[in-house]
Amino acid sequence: MRSLQTTVKAFKGKTLNNPMGCDTFVALYPATPKGTEATVKAFKGMTLNNPMGCDTFVALYPATPKGTVVFGKNSDRPAGEGQSIKRYPGQEYYNNNSGQEESNNMTPKEDIPLCQCTYISIPQAPKTYSVLLSQIDWMFGAEHGTNEHGVVIGNEAVWTKVEDEDLETKRLLGMDLVRLGLERGSTAKNAMNVITSLLEEHGQGGPCAQDDDSFVYHNSFLIADPSEAWILETAGRHWVAKNIQEGTRNISNTLTIRADYDLHSKGLIDYALQSGLLKNTKTSSSNTDEGKLDWAACFGDGCVQECESPYSRQSCGRKLLEKYDGTEKMNEKAMMEILRNHDGGICMHGGFESTASMVSVLKSNGGNDHQHWMLDKPHPCKHEHELQPKI
Repeated sequence: MRSLQTTVKAFKGKTLNNPMGCDTFVALYPATPKGTEATVKAFKGMTLNNPMGCDTFVALYPATPKGTVVFGKNSDRPAGEGQSIKRYPGQEYYNNNSGQEESNNMTPKEDIPLCQCTYISIPQAPKTYSVLLSQIDWMFGAEHGTNEHGVVIGNEAVWTKVEDEDLETKRLLGMDLVRLGLERGSTAKNAMNVITSLLEEHGQGGPCAQDDDSFVYHNSFLIADPSEAWILETAGRHWVAKNIQEGTRNISNTLTIRADYDLHSKGLIDYALQSGLLKNTKTSSSNTDEGKLDWAACFGDGCVQECESPYSRQSCGRKLLEKYDGTEKMNEKAMMEILRNHDGGICMHGGFESTASMVSVLKSNGGNDHQHWMLDKPHPCKHEHELQPKI
């Protein structure tokens, strides 16, 4: 079982305003085998492992028809918090002819405008793309959204063992990074590079709820475009990313990547060794280019148990997706049904609830045939997603 210290850390920020409610369970023989071991195992993942919410899904061929990517996300936030569908047009802010010497054709650094995010200001990009966002009313950033190039992003709260920077210090929020990735990235990989660069430069942190300064966390992201998807998971300023070219994948408030990542932050293994997160391994700082670590096990706070438990939202979401593997039948209606699921806790009710939702169908035919359905009110089980006008 997780230690008391780990459990308290996982619940940090979740209890001051009692947003979660209470859930009490009991199971006895013959619902369980005789004895208690199976009972403890059955409850693992129901209560301790980050019950707060957000679930993001992606499906590619052969779960979908060829040339189609389907994306979906429920945003689970404190009950009553406002979230609105917003559009922001692309803009050109200044000239930046990269590779050229500073001249009349390049904006001097001191004249580059600033972009005001939720808590901090960062240099604005030379150009931004038009975006469609599900924006929390008091934030700069968004829970999920898309841009004119058919890039979609959703983020998740994750709790990690990295504590070398105070998460209550105001930096970039995960929601800020969603919007910035969409405004500045023309492909899924471009958007991921935007997010990781900003993360490494500015860090992440600050209260993620308007009325609870202790509600803080790191972030994971599911980023997709019409041809591929990326899972990006972060811990402080470090990160790993896994490329998804086919099939299905989901994320739900836990680190999911093990040693199968495709990209990672510079100095990741050295940091893990120096901070004591990486132990009992043949990997050493002398072969950081060759060795890999188990990301979820080293950096995650109960994440391996979460992924392995058949009762966690992560596992329940995976099961809902997997039945479409190889069928070519995943579409917007099937994704909406997943987002309405109660048995696995995907559609959340209570002090924390599914306050907004999004489904996208991306086409790789080279045209602007992408479709996006959004919901800016609680409980997708009670309301129809609305098809949005093209960006």
